[in-house]
Amino acid sequence: GGVVLLVLVGLLAAAVFVIFRLCELCSDLFEDECLKKRPEWEKYQGSLYYFSSQMSSWNKSRRSCTDLGSDLVKIDSREEQVFLESRLRDLMENQYDKFWIGLTDSEEEGKWLWVDGSPLNKSFWMSWEPDDWKVTYSAGEDCAAFGIKEVADDLIRWFDQFCGLPRRSICEKPAERLSDTQH
Repeated sequence: GGVVLLVLVGLLAAAVFVIFRLCELCSDLFEDECLKKRPEWEKYQGSLYYFSSQMSSWNKSRRSCTDLGSDLVKIDSREEQVFLESRLRDLMENQYDKFWIGLTDSEEEGKWLWVDGSPLNKSFWMSWEPDDWKVTYSAGEDCAAFGIKEVADDLIRWFDQFCGLPRRSICEKPAERLSDTQH
């Protein structure tokens, strides 16, 4: 009787472990889908912002934003920059944790354009950026990310980076006006 009980307890423990691993696997598989269906948008002035927790390349991040009916963020003013800085202070886990924004010079080196095609007119680059650093990645750095540098006294600014790096991202879309939702 004791051996049977011991075997049953062992089988039960194994079953619990397998179920736990399956649940963990399912949550990983469906995390993207859950985020697409119910992202938490934050309103600021006339826009809604989504701060993704997924680490992706710039292009994949942009596709994720467009799947949500938005695009990578376009920063139009100092006020918007300050709002995003304050949010990123809460969201960044370390100095390497940067967020893609909707700015690239991939079409023509040095000609920075927003995802809507408009030229960059107000910028918040870190003092030595953009530098198109080619030592680590020969393709250079053609996409803009928002974050801090470990030597910068917690200053949150823009960096040009290799577009294939896995980063989190900020999506933006216009906030619906009240009259749009009452039809």
